[in-house]
Amino acid sequence: MASIIDIKLPRSIASALRLPKRNAKTQQQKVLKKLLKKARFTEFGQLYRFDEILLSKNIEKSFQQLVPVHDYNKIYERWWEKTLEGKPDITWPGKIKYYALSSGTSEASSKYIPVTEDLLKSNTINYIKQLISVFGYKQANKKSLTKDFLIIGGATNLQKGEAGWFAGDLSGILAKKRPFWFQTFYKPGGRIAAIADWNQKLNEIVDNAHKWDIGYIVGVPAWCQMCMEMVIERYKLANIHEIWPNFGFFVHGGVAFEPYKKSFDKLLGKPIVYVENYLSSEGFIGYKMKEDRGIQLVTDNNIFFEFVPFDNCNFDAEGTIVDHPEVKLIDEVEVGREYALLMSTNAGSWRYLIGDTIKFQDKEKAEVIITGRTRHFLSLVGEHLSVENMNRAIQDANDHFNISIQEYTVIGLPYEGYFAHRWYVATSDPVNHQELIAFIDNKLREINDDYATERTSALKEVFIEVLPPETFMKFMELKGKLGSQHKFPRVMKGRMLLDWENFLKTGQI
Repeated sequence: MASIIDIKLPRSIASALRLPKRNAKTQQQKVLKKLLKKARFTEFGQLYRFDEILLSKNIEKSFQQLVPVHDYNKIYERWWEKTLEGKPDITWPGKIKYYALSSGTSEASSKYIPVTEDLLKSNTINYIKQLISVFGYKQANKKSLTKDFLIIGGATNLQKGEAGWFAGDLSGILAKKRPFWFQTFYKPGGRIAAIADWNQKLNEIVDNAHKWDIGYIVGVPAWCQMCMEMVIERYKLANIHEIWPNFGFFVHGGVAFEPYKKSFDKLLGKPIVYVENYLSSEGFIGYKMKEDRGIQLVTDNNIFFEFVPFDNCNFDAEGTIVDHPEVKLIDEVEVGREYALLMSTNAGSWRYLIGDTIKFQDKEKAEVIITGRTRHFLSLVGEHLSVENMNRAIQDANDHFNISIQEYTVIGLPYEGYFAHRWYVATSDPVNHQELIAFIDNKLREINDDYATERTSALKEVFIEVLPPETFMKFMELKGKLGSQHKFPRVMKGRMLLDWENFLKTGQI
């Protein structure tokens, strides 16, 4: 089967149209060649001899040999900082007009990620492809797609730099650059979308909720859930479908949805379709084609992917990548093995470590699951506890105790000459704390052999504190991270941990 915008065609028709069979390796080769050609006259392209790479027999291997791997600090200090000064043709042709401010979950300050017009065009293509893909969902209510789209995102009122660029949440940039034909369907509209204060924005959305016929909601789960809860409370509703009867799709990304699903289901009057996409500040990475499949990487548009095995050979104990890591191409990966993701894009990211870890579920279809972050894992004594493991344990705990844990975070600490984990979970539902942590501990032993081994040796104890959801939200507000782009870290380390512990003691950071 071949495809046009991921719509499957019979082989006979595909053959008649001379459409190539989908092949991720071939597509990636074309994407890399296109990126190198476009950027060969930039400072970056000249230094790393893009012209020479393009003339080589094996472009991918030459690219890997000549161009180093970058994390944010490395590429910012050497290259991107120049673009903030207004200098053109640094890592991508022309001047950079927009910068996405990343959430900075584990860092003290936000990162400035270049967003080019080329990237925005590529993202638009992927959004359209994703929209078409929802017709593959069995339970999809197609009528919902003709109703209003509520996008709960960052402020479109962007900050302006001295060199003439604009910076803000990626969702705010995308909303500001939305196509004209989308205006009729787009909610909450330009005025509300421009509001920077998150609480004010939510209240404005709630005030206007009765005027809209929402069929499709897009956003980070925690904030969308909060918005729907506020609407239900304001209008004295039993569920969200009493005010938005055509609500049929929730499109989410950025964090695993499993811990939120039970809470979402309680807000509904009838089933909806949950659609997962994989969107980062650096680009639109992929989306789910069907409910029971993994996220399909977009291999034929604007991103060249590479994969670094996420192990002790390539990363230190803090999740920092080594200078010369082992790197795999898309046809060299193994199903089930965990990789850190490198991306080269049409926004001037080159062999850039975005910080996510993934596993391939289907190599031929380039389908993956997101397992966590390179810095958001616990391995004090070799337990190698990933966010994927934690999410699964929380989801099973929700089902087992019939509760809704809306947020959580985990820390590692010394304990009686050995080590321990402490969980902080947010739920308003009554639950026996000791039974809950015993269930989570046993579930992690089942799904993680390394964890099970260490629980009989150096990892001596597991503790838990059950907190109101408002505690987590208040902390994020004090950190200046209240809003759609910001996610609560699943593992606390460093400065964030010190602020969290001080907040729990004093209410301040």
